[in-house]
Amino acid sequence: MNKKLPLSCPSCENLLQVKQLYCDQCETTVTGLYSLPIISQLSMDEQKFILDFVKTSGSLKDMAKKMKLSYPTVRNRLDDIIGAIEKLEADGE
Repeated sequence: MNKKLPLSCPSCENLLQVKQLYCDQCETTVTGLYSLPIISQLSMDEQKFILDFVKTSGSLKDMAKKMKLSYPTVRNRLDDIIGAIEKLEADGE
């Protein structure tokens, strides 16, 4: 079973931050307060879209074919993701 990384607090819904990293190999623990990368803050569907977009060398035409959707629908989806990224960037400033 693949566990999903929680992005927001279950109590207040505020964005979570990374506080600790652990290496299974040597058992090193790194602590600090780190923001999640913007890509990680997107939904799983948005992340999958971005990965598929990169795999198609940025071709919306190929994405439309792969997703069995119209080109304008895929373009709108990309615009929505760009908007989400811009919002996350603005919130992080």
